[in-house]
Amino acid sequence: MVAHSLAMMSRRFIKMPSSLDAQQQTMRKFRSIANFPTVIGAIDCTHIRVKKMNADGGQLYINRKGFSSINVRVVCDADLKIMDIVTRWRGSVHDSRIFRECRLKQRFEAGAFSGILLGDSGYPCTPYLLTPLLNPTTPQEERYNRSHIRTRNTVERCFGLLKQRFRCLLRGMFGDIETAKKNNCCMCCPPQYCH
Repeated sequence: MVAHSLAMMSRRFIKMPSSLDAQQQTMRKFRSIANFPTVIGAIDCTHIRVKKMNADGGQLYINRKGFSSINVRVVCDADLKIMDIVTRWRGSVHDSRIFRECRLKQRFEAGAFSGILLGDSGYPCTPYLLTPLLNPTTPQEERYNRSHIRTRNTVERCFGLLKQRFRCLLRGMFGDIETAKKNNCCMCCPPQYCH
């Protein structure tokens, strides 16, 4: 019951910047990292181990590393604050599909944001989601990749911070899947107040 209530409340705290001023402030902070312009968020997924699986459908939660998990998609800002989270996907689902089918993608396509996201090569490169170049050949392409990696690294650091604070995210969560999904969402709220 507590997890459900906190998960519902999290919608008030975990949100993308909506005003132009807030978006521009977010972009300035990202640019100060490695001079990458117009970045409004860094996106990635992380696998949260789930230890107790029901016999029905349990195989669908097995990820590419061979363990049962929930694939949690996060967008964070330059201060490592989570601005968007999706906790409903099984471990077997690829990161790109999670983004392809999420509401945030629709909002970017509708022009709700003036900036872009940075993602890893697991995502498709689009006008609003930039990924690293796979085979950079020029100094400019290498500089782009260095700046991209340093800027996008915020989401990796965000995951590290969460897993350091909530060790159960490293060890694995017990209980049913729906409770685990709600708990994942709840754990993303407290760090918002620790900066």
